Amino acid sequence: MINNEIPITTIDEYFALQPMEKREVLEKLRFTIAKAAPQAEEVISYQMPAFKFHGMLVYFAAAKNHVGFYPMPKVIEVFKDQLKNYELTKGTIRFPYDKPLPVKLITEIVKYRVNANLEKAQLMLDSKGVKNK
Repeated sequence: MINNEIPITTIDEYFALQPMEKREVLEKLRFTIAKAAPQAEEVISYQMPAFKFHGMLVYFAAAKNHVGFYPMPKVIEVFKDQLKNYELTKGTIRFPYDKPLPVKLITEIVKYRVNANLEKAQLMLDSKGVKNK
């Protein structure tokens, strides 16, 4: 909950609570993720915007000076060379509001996550003896 009183249930509700200058960056990030993973579902998880496809793909959230992008820790390791210009933590990439979003990089990360989730889903099916044709 952004203000600890109103439960957020949609990404639009989350965005409506943000200042306009942050909303524009958030919308661009949302569009980029949706374009890279058109089959993914928009959800709110942990009171943050997120996308889900055979499990969680990515989360993102507005912060004071940046948009936090949460693509899962392994992704940050895989893309570390391409992310050297961004502030990172184990599971977070921080995209500052005063710099353009790296749309191409975000697209690559989201597609990587889609493939990882598909592989995981296939392994689960294989382990249950279900084969995909």
